[in-house]
Amino acid sequence: MFIDDTIAAVATAPGEAGIGIVRLSGPKALDIANKIFKPIKGNTDLSMQVRKLVYGHVYDQDKVIDEVLVSYMKKPHTFTREDVVEINCHGGYISVRKILESVIRNGARLADRGEFTKRAFLNGRIDLSQAEAIIDIINAKTNASFDIAQKHLEGNLSASIKQIRDKLTMDLAKITVAIDFPEEDEPEVTYEELSVDLREVMTSIKGLIASFETGKILRDGLKTVIVGKPNVGKSSLLNAILKESRAIVTEIEGTTRDIIEEYVNIGGIPLKIVDTAGIRETDDLVEKIGVQKSKESFESADLVIMMLDSSRHLSSQDQDILSLLGDKKAIILVNKTDLPSMVTDDEIHNYAKGKPIIRISALEKKGIDLLEKEIENMVLEGSLKTQNDIMVTNARHKMALERAFEACSDALTALADNIPLDIAETDFKNAWNELGHITGDTVSEDLLDTIFREFCIGK
Repeated sequence: MFIDDTIAAVATAPGEAGIGIVRLSGPKALDIANKIFKPIKGNTDLSMQVRKLVYGHVYDQDKVIDEVLVSYMKKPHTFTREDVVEINCHGGYISVRKILESVIRNGARLADRGEFTKRAFLNGRIDLSQAEAIIDIINAKTNASFDIAQKHLEGNLSASIKQIRDKLTMDLAKITVAIDFPEEDEPEVTYEELSVDLREVMTSIKGLIASFETGKILRDGLKTVIVGKPNVGKSSLLNAILKESRAIVTEIEGTTRDIIEEYVNIGGIPLKIVDTAGIRETDDLVEKIGVQKSKESFESADLVIMMLDSSRHLSSQDQDILSLLGDKKAIILVNKTDLPSMVTDDEIHNYAKGKPIIRISALEKKGIDLLEKEIENMVLEGSLKTQNDIMVTNARHKMALERAFEACSDALTALADNIPLDIAETDFKNAWNELGHITGDTVSEDLLDTIFREFCIGK
């Protein structure tokens, strides 16, 4: 794809900061920079200062906009494989905005979301899965999710997909020879050879698909909802886990009327913890809205932490909420163990069989470590394996792998039924194409637009 325009955007986060960066990429990047920038020493052209920081000022006609450091990076040795200029100015809204406006007035176009990364992909600097890894690095909540994203950026997933795809490519080549030259005495390939290859491909794809459940949690976080009737200690638990007073805690029932969301790292697992309003019947309009939000959060949760008050007998409200757990992944916390207990484990299991029960005191912060260990065990079976394994973290990749697996299965069935090779070839091609959707080798412009729309402007 030929790209003939130059884009520009602010590459740093908005707001006051020590430094702001305006980034340009494209064939006119150098010319635009030379028009608005004057170095302090001499009239040195930036083309003579490749990969060096040059000190000077950015001008709007004869008026100084800001004191800056400018770097010029020459294609193809840049992120986008185009000429790139970065203007480092003072952080803040006004300086970066004025410089960006000057850059655009002199011939650049405001970049779309993710357009720098998109150009890196279109110019062959990275493949599509590596491009998506960049946004994962930016959004990483834990060291584990960051490490996985870095491996994807380095091309580990791409290499695995390429290896699988190469095997299908060889098979397609053999099938083409067998179809186009049927008069040859000895066929280039047998049905048995193709079946063996397909089984190997399917095993590899199945392994990648199996990694998604853990990979998705490490990438997006585990949505964990704390539920229970009012005043059982949900907000106290949130504060204990976060180790700060994030939620208001009082003895008055119904204090929490809206959902509170926070991220926390537990054993390398990013948890998106949601503290909800106590679930009960109420005539208070505001609290009623909060209860409805609680029920909606409960339905969409990956993990439910159900809280009970140890100092009180199970109420009908407790029983109703316990019964709602069903097959959901859930942990039952019996809180307020600093008070005499009025609830037994057997009573709880009458309404929620098989769910782990942990007794804690959120007020005294006792038992929180047991909860964290249980979450680790439930999610990762006690071990976080990210050092050597290639892990699929993207739902788009998983769906493409599932479609490729299905196509391979169809091809295997066709071969077993002695279907002519030219018909079975279609299934091989479908699998090959689906794997190409992951790396971007076979991808539509609409899909590219959808993917890069998730990026911020300037990346």
